[in-house]
Amino acid sequence: MRRLTALALTPTLAACSMAPKYVRPAAPVPVSWPAGDAYLQQAEAGIPVKELCRQHGFSDGSFYTWRAKFGGMTVPDAKRLKELEAENAKLKRLLAESILDTEALKVALGRKR
Repeated sequence: MRRLTALALTPTLAACSMAPKYVRPAAPVPVSWPAGDAYLQQAEAGIPVKELCRQHGFSDGSFYTWRAKFGGMTVPDAKRLKELEAENAKLKRLLAESILDTEALKVALGRKR
C-alpha cells in the first residue's frame, strides 16, 4: 500500500483561497547614470516629470532620487562617485571579514573578548 505524505495531502496554492489574485509585473531595469542624465536634462527642458516617467517606465520617486543624488553633476563626476561607492563597499566587506576572522581566532584560542 502506498503511503501518503503530508505534502501530498496539502492543497496547492491554485486551489487554495489564499492564492494571490494579482501578480505584480516585473520591475523595470534600473537606469544607470548616463541614461539618467538624459532624463534630468529632459525634465529641465520642460517635460513634466510624470509624463517623462510614464514614457520611460520608472517611478516619480526614482526620478527625484536621481535628481537629489546626481543633479548638478557632470558625467565624469557621477562615474567617479560610482567608483568610490564600489570601493567603499569592497572595503566594508573586507573589514567585516577581518573582524569575523579575529573573533574566530579568539574563540579558537579560548581568550576572553
